[in-house]
Amino acid sequence: MSTTATRQALVIGASRGLGLVLTDELARRGWHVVATVRRDSAELRDVTRAREGRVEVETLEMTSPHELAALRERLTGRALDLLFVNAAVDRGDLPIGEVPTAMFTEVMVTNALSPLRALEALHPLVVPGGTVAVMSSEQGSVSLNTEPGYELYKASKAALNQLMRSYATRHADDGRTKLLLDPGHNRTRLGGPDAPLLPEESVPLLVDVLEAHSGTPGLRFLDRHGAEVPW
Repeated sequence: MSTTATRQALVIGASRGLGLVLTDELARRGWHVVATVRRDSAELRDVTRAREGRVEVETLEMTSPHELAALRERLTGRALDLLFVNAAVDRGDLPIGEVPTAMFTEVMVTNALSPLRALEALHPLVVPGGTVAVMSSEQGSVSLNTEPGYELYKASKAALNQLMRSYATRHADDGRTKLLLDPGHNRTRLGGPDAPLLPEESVPLLVDVLEAHSGTPGLRFLDRHGAEVPW
C-alpha cells in the first residue's frame, strides 16, 4: 500500500455495470478513484457528485495503445494502490463455426488482448505491494466448461486468464498482488436481465476480496467469496 492517507485506485471501464458499482464502492470505503469511460456516462457523473471529490473521470478507449500511453502520461506521478481492469463484450451465443472472423477478432481484442495491454502500460504507476486485478469469469475456466453455449465469450476469458498467467510469470518478482476475479452472473447489460445476482450485492464482496489479499504477492483466480476458481 502507499504511504498516503487515502488509498488510490484506477478503474478501467467504469461507465456502467460492475465497473460503475466498483467505483462507487471503493469511493464509499474512502478510496480516491480515477475511473475511465469511453464516452460520457450520466451514471458515473451521478456517482462523482455523490462521492464529493473522491472520484475523477478520464476518457479512455482501452483498445487503443495510443490512448493508453496518453493516459499513463496524464497520470504520471500518481501512486496507485490498485489498478483494476474491467471491460468485456459479448456478441451472442453462436457455435464457434458460425462466428465471423471480424466478431472473433473484436471479442478477443477487447476481452483478452486489451486488458493485458492496459496492465502493461499502467502497472508502473502501481506502488510496491499494490494490486493489479482483472475482471474475469468462471466462464474462462477450462475445467468448468461442461455445459454448451457462449463459446466465443468463454474462449476470450480463457485467453485472458492465460495471458494474465504469462504476465504474472514475467513480473513474478515485483511484489505486487495479482488477481483474476469472478464476480458471478450479474444482472448487467452483459449478464442479461435474468441473471441471479445484482452488482450491488456482488461488488462489495469483490472489494472485500481485494482488500483481504492486498499485500500478498502472486497470482490468484478467485470468486466473490474469496474461493479459488479452477483453471
